[in-house]
Amino acid sequence: MIVRNLDECEKTERRVVSPDGKWQSVRMLLKGDEMGYSFHITTIFAGEECQFHYQNHFESVFCMEGEGEIESREDGKVYPIKPGTLYNLNLHDRHTLRAFKELKLACVFNPPVTGKEVHNKEGAYELVD
Repeated sequence: MIVRNLDECEKTERRVVSPDGKWQSVRMLLKGDEMGYSFHITTIFAGEECQFHYQNHFESVFCMEGEGEIESREDGKVYPIKPGTLYNLNLHDRHTLRAFKELKLACVFNPPVTGKEVHNKEGAYELVD
């Protein structure tokens, strides 16, 4: 059994802040935990806009707090995000995430991340062993 506390994880290397300061992610489960997925609590700071394209991962995201929107860069559709919203990037969707109020998101990545990934120029994580 793996039991971790968010407050404790935030004080370790599991807390990653983006180089541009737009978000932070606390990686509570990583590839090394051998669960087949990783689990993160990610905060997108108010007023920020982030472009992502997870070419190598599927991601499911559940909004716990805040307000924003996600725009598909594939077809231009925009979907509101508020507490209780779940969005799933099942087609490696290119997307733009906007936080009107600070967003607190629970995220699952498959395959799991190792914790050492950084976004490439496309907004994706490379697969890392």
